[in-house]
Amino acid sequence: MQRILPWTDAVIQSFRDVTPTVREFCIQPALGTAAYAPGAHLQVQVLVNGKPQTRSYSLVGAPDAACYRIAVKRLDAGRGGSLAMWQLGVGSRLSIIEPQNHFPLDLNAPAYLLVAGGIGITAMVWMAQTLSERGASVRMLFGARSLSELAFHDLLRKQLGSRLQTAKAEQGEQLEFDKEIAALPKGALMYVCGPLPMLDTARAAWTRAGKPLSDLRFETFGSSGRFAPKAFQVLIPRHKIDVTVAQEASLLETLEAAGVQAMYGCRRGECGLCAMQILSLSGEIDHRDVFLSAHEKAANQRMCVCVSRVLGSVTLESAYLPEIV
Repeated sequence: MQRILPWTDAVIQSFRDVTPTVREFCIQPALGTAAYAPGAHLQVQVLVNGKPQTRSYSLVGAPDAACYRIAVKRLDAGRGGSLAMWQLGVGSRLSIIEPQNHFPLDLNAPAYLLVAGGIGITAMVWMAQTLSERGASVRMLFGARSLSELAFHDLLRKQLGSRLQTAKAEQGEQLEFDKEIAALPKGALMYVCGPLPMLDTARAAWTRAGKPLSDLRFETFGSSGRFAPKAFQVLIPRHKIDVTVAQEASLLETLEAAGVQAMYGCRRGECGLCAMQILSLSGEIDHRDVFLSAHEKAANQRMCVCVSRVLGSVTLESAYLPEIV
């Protein structure tokens, strides 16, 4: 059983903009910092339209006795969490949960390929530093929209040198997945953190190379999707519920608030525990998970309610029967 960690008080000690749209925060917990390993994240409670919501942010760099460091990309068309974070200043108070790690770094591989897209670099900074300092065989691919959006580029260039390869989309550059994967020895690991289209491309290249999927490790953005989030309607006949999922809320959060019990695990679209059966659909599903296959997504028979959204309305089948009194 997963241990439930308590919320603790914290304060914004400082912040700085590392790109025009990425802001790094130094968060000082009232009870002091806890140790964490590469790949760890911090859960932060923010107020979105006056309502508390939880967001997870990768911890950037090695542990610091003074504070936790996270970086938040401002998403004007997102669910509101990033804008709420950007409104905080030095001295602002918030609640956090101590670091957890669902993206651990295996230190026993013969070689590593780290792949980051945009803000996904935050999960990779300490991985790159750790592997480089241990003398491991490591290379990094880092893609962003423009040179100015390559967050922590100077730090990583100093650490990795020519082992860091970047690609700027505005200049028509692309990451060379096939070439880099082909150069990896047997047993090498590829770690990927970024938007779903990049992960799909990386996974396809990994499969073409005949590499075992167990050697591909990834973390995704729950906010990544083909469409900007908009409010949509959800009906669950079994519970006689008709609710609206707000632009800034997830379907899972909305169902929980309505009293619908839903299974879940990762809340990032990776484990599939929250998948519900689609009874009918008026519109289009924006599948944001990495659990369902491309064929399953095209069939639109199930959706992962923790991250996926709808353009229109959807009727779902709940796995739980209403409580009978």
